[in-house]
Amino acid sequence: MRSLDRLRQSYDEDAQVVIQEKRSPPRMLFSDTEILLEEVPVGTRIVFPNPPIEELANWRAAIRWAINHPEGCDPLHAQLRPGMKVVIAIDDISLPLPPMRTPDVRQIMLEILLPLLADSGVDDVHLLIANALHRRMTEAEMRRMVGTKIFDAYYPDHYTNHDAEEPGGIVELGTTEAGEKVRISRRATEADLVIYLNINFVPMDGGHKSVGTGLTDYLGLRAHHTPHAIRGSKSYMEPRHSELHSSVDRIGRVIDQHVDVFHIETALNNKMFDGPMAFLGKREEDFTDLDRAALAGLRWTLQKTPRALRQSVFHKVPAAYGLIACAAGRTELAHEKILQACRRQLFVKVRGQADILIAGIPYISPYNVNSILNPLLVQVMACGYFFNMNRGTPLVKRGGTLILTHPCMDEFDPVQHPSYIEFFHRLLPETRDAMELHRKYEREFAQNPSYVHLYRKGNAYHGAHPFYMWYWGENGRQHLGQIIAVGTENTHVPELMGWERADTLAEAIDMARGRQGRSAEITLMHHPPMVMTDVALAADEGARQLPEQGGASASKPGIAAKEEP
Repeated sequence: MRSLDRLRQSYDEDAQVVIQEKRSPPRMLFSDTEILLEEVPVGTRIVFPNPPIEELANWRAAIRWAINHPEGCDPLHAQLRPGMKVVIAIDDISLPLPPMRTPDVRQIMLEILLPLLADSGVDDVHLLIANALHRRMTEAEMRRMVGTKIFDAYYPDHYTNHDAEEPGGIVELGTTEAGEKVRISRRATEADLVIYLNINFVPMDGGHKSVGTGLTDYLGLRAHHTPHAIRGSKSYMEPRHSELHSSVDRIGRVIDQHVDVFHIETALNNKMFDGPMAFLGKREEDFTDLDRAALAGLRWTLQKTPRALRQSVFHKVPAAYGLIACAAGRTELAHEKILQACRRQLFVKVRGQADILIAGIPYISPYNVNSILNPLLVQVMACGYFFNMNRGTPLVKRGGTLILTHPCMDEFDPVQHPSYIEFFHRLLPETRDAMELHRKYEREFAQNPSYVHLYRKGNAYHGAHPFYMWYWGENGRQHLGQIIAVGTENTHVPELMGWERADTLAEAIDMARGRQGRSAEITLMHHPPMVMTDVALAADEGARQLPEQGGASASKPGIAAKEEP
């Protein structure tokens, strides 16, 4: 029988929160491309994702309705005139994760937009992938995103990747009131209309971040892709608590004064698994005998399969995401409607913080699609994304312990991540201090001619990108007192990161209890699919937490960035 405390806790929290009991099943945890099945201590709080919101019955009708009933401006057809120059900017392959089944929602938006433009006499149209300092998408990836018909009609001259290093390709529009430089693609500034096609996979996507971040260059990103901005953010997933978003919003408002931008924003549900893999999206309590057999078979197969093949197979399995909302029009008005849909899908209410947080790190991040999750990206997922999957209050207490499961292999993709290799093996042995790395080495990597060439002509992330990945984990590192990696296949990778290691989850929990106390409260985030938490604190806890955590008003990274070399 459950104790009164357990019953009260279950009642107070969301239905997606389960307390582990003696008869509860073991829990699935991703560890790169393997799936662990782990017993966790009785009393552990398990936070499951919300079930997928039912997708809209007619995606095309929803998109047409949005562009004909936009927020804060005339319908799109009323803004078009013959002879206009139009740039359609498109989110890159970094979202959604994994890539969605075809037709991609971006293809569907284009199949509605392009005939509308043609019927209005607009035939000077350029499709521009807003990849900023991310790698260029490959020809095959570009074709898959928009479909063969559109690809053949526009590629290569009128369907391209944004090039942040193209000589003369960036225009500086001015500065914000905080001193941030506002720099975007010349192609966008010379267009009569920019239409931005956005996917909001998480609440940090979309809005002013689309144009101001996706179509800028290294000097433009220096306003907010800094340790200062990250330390000033309570969470990246709640814009009002993010100094990064405050900076992006200031920049975006300047852009909107100079460039006519019409946003089409979409939100997806979290239906990552279906068909034979549908059991991966279930609670273990809900497994049928067939599900348990499927899990056992999948785990056996993965254990017998070489890692490279496992990675290839997982990257080729698309997700069955469905469209749940679409809004269009002016930046902030359209974005707020989409944020509401994202929050409904992703956030789970929980009561109180944990002393120990457990997270399984899967094989994919926004920065390794069709590639390896290298050590810097494991760090991004652990200290950057999973730590920040909240609305402003971390799920783990200040000074708490994060336990992650991942082999932490010392492997890097030399095509996608060449600058990561030097960053990890040359710089981290010298210092893990994000401020020092920013000050001493960031510009050297950003201006390295070899890295610039590989970014422009190959499919490599920009030379500055590994620095951003390290900064991304900064508020997690500042907040946490201990990080333990479970099942690592070496000792030097976690050591370089400043982490401890354990062979098993049980060993890691004992280590964490040695630091946090034998009565430490444990929470396990059961993802994927995506799940985020809305943490409610008692009044006295909130009073203790808020002054320590900083916040959007605590710093001005735009001004701070100007003072950096």
